[in-house]
Amino acid sequence: MTMINAYDRAGAAGIADRERQLIARRERLLGPAYRLFYANPVHFVRGEGVWLYDPDGKAYLDVYNNVASVGHCHPHVVAALARQSAVLNTHTRYITDGILDYAERLLATFPAELGHVMFTCTGSEANDLAYRAARTSTGGTGFIVTELAYHGVTVAISELSPSLGAGITLGPHVRTVPAPDLYRSGGADVAETFARNVKAAIADMQARGIKPAALLVDTIFSSDGVFSDPAGFLQPAVAAIREAGGLFIADEVQPGFGRTGAGLWGFGRHGLVPDMVTMGKPMGNGHPVAAMVAKPEILQTFGEKTRYFNTFGGNPVSCAVGMAVLDVIEGEGLVANAATVGAHLMAGLKELAGRHALIGDVRGAGLFVGAELVTDRDTKAPATAETAALVNGLREKRVLISAAGPAANVLKIRPPLVFSRDNADLFLTAVDEVLAGMAKTRRL
Repeated sequence: MTMINAYDRAGAAGIADRERQLIARRERLLGPAYRLFYANPVHFVRGEGVWLYDPDGKAYLDVYNNVASVGHCHPHVVAALARQSAVLNTHTRYITDGILDYAERLLATFPAELGHVMFTCTGSEANDLAYRAARTSTGGTGFIVTELAYHGVTVAISELSPSLGAGITLGPHVRTVPAPDLYRSGGADVAETFARNVKAAIADMQARGIKPAALLVDTIFSSDGVFSDPAGFLQPAVAAIREAGGLFIADEVQPGFGRTGAGLWGFGRHGLVPDMVTMGKPMGNGHPVAAMVAKPEILQTFGEKTRYFNTFGGNPVSCAVGMAVLDVIEGEGLVANAATVGAHLMAGLKELAGRHALIGDVRGAGLFVGAELVTDRDTKAPATAETAALVNGLREKRVLISAAGPAANVLKIRPPLVFSRDNADLFLTAVDEVLAGMAKTRRL
C-alpha cells in the first residue's frame, strides 16, 4: 500500500537516540521488507482504550487502528483470553463447546441465508478460503476487485490486492474496476457506473475464456479512499456478477463489527445478502482470529471436494476472545456510539472544510470516515504532499492517523469504537491547528 507518511532513513532528522537505536536493531533483525509509520516513528509500550503510550508516559490519541475495535487492552477481553488460556487451548479436530457457542452467536448477527462459519487466524486466510470456495462452487476462476483493493497477503489473495504496489503482479484471471467515487463522479449515477464497469470486466473475462467466480469488495472501499454513499449502490453490480454465474464476497475485515454505525456489517447498508462474508482481527480486538461466513450450499460443494483444517483457527482461546468482543459491542452500545460520534466527527470535519480549502470532501459512515485533501476544489487535484504533511504534523501533536486512496490524499479515519465526542473534538482541534500552521507557512 502507498505509504506517503512512511519512515525514510535517508530523510530522517530529529529522531531521538533511543528510537534511532531501536530502528537500527529492527533493520538488523527483521530485514528490509517491513515499514514504519511517520517521518519520526513512534515507540509504544502500553495501550488503553483510545490511547497508546510511549516509554515516557506520553499519551497518543489513536484515530487509526480499527484492529483494536473495542479499545486497546479492553479488560473484559483480556480477562476472557487469560481465563480460557488457563483452562484449554487446542485445535478443531476435537469436540469443544466454545467454538459452537461462538459460531451460534456470530451467525445470529447475519441474515438467515448465511448459515455456516469457518474460522481462520487472519483476514488474509479468510479471503483465501473464500477464494477457494468460490472457485470450487462456481467452477470459475475469474475475480473482480477494485483498482486499489487490499484483501490480504497470501499468494492467491495478493494477486487480488493491487494496493500492495508494483511489486505484486495481478493474476491473469483478475480484473480491476474503478472504485465507486461519488466525489469525482461528475454527477453520474455511481451505482450504474460501477455496475457498468463490472459488466465490462465480466465481458472481458468471457471473451478470453475465463469463467467469472466472484466480485470481491471491501464494503467501505477503504484502501480506494473510503466510499460509502449512496447506500445501496452495490446492488446492480452484485446482480451483474450473479447473472454471470459468479458470487458476491463481502470483505468486512475493516467495515465490520459495527464500525459503519448501521448494524454490525457494512453490506447491510446496501440491502444485500452476500454469498460469503470475510472478517478479520477486529473480531478479536487484535487477537489473531478471523472467519468466513457462507451460504450452506457453497460450503456443501466445497466440503464434498476439499478437506479444510486450520490448526489455530477457531481454537478455544480465540473463540472466548471473540465472544468477549461481542459482549463489549453489545453491552457498551458501540454500534450506536459509532453512529452518533461518527456523525459528530463528520460534521466537525465539514465545518473545518469551511475554513480550510485543502479539505475537498468529507465522506463515510459511522466511525469510518474519509477526508479528501485537494489543492484546488474546482479541479480536485490531489494534495498528496500536503496530506503527508498533515499526517506527520498530527503525529507531532500525538494524534495518530494515516492516508489512503490512489494519490494517498484521503485521511483514513477509523478509531476504536469506544471513541467519544471529546476524543473527536481533540482530533478536530489538532487537525485545525496543523492545517492553520501549514497555511501560514505557505503564505510566508
